[in-house]
Amino acid sequence: MPRQDMHIGEIRELAKRFTPQQLEDCIGRQLSEGSNPCDSEASVEETINVLAKAEYVKHLVDQGMSVNEAIRELGRRVRAAQQQEASSE
Repeated sequence: MPRQDMHIGEIRELAKRFTPQQLEDCIGRQLSEGSNPCDSEASVEETINVLAKAEYVKHLVDQGMSVNEAIRELGRRVRAAQQQEASSE
């Protein structure tokens, strides 16, 4: 299975700049209009992926985690999902 680039720097910046609701709005606008005010230059699929991860990180930060802790938790969740997917194949 190929390793997906998580765009950590972009996720970190988006999580610092926007609230979870703003990130959710960016996802909605990306899906409906094909662009969004969060300024991601990636493909639509990558953009939504990055925005969703940034929203998750920001949510954890708002609950009291540091950005670095939230990024690590995101990494753990992604790895767990990938392992689960690999074991079901």
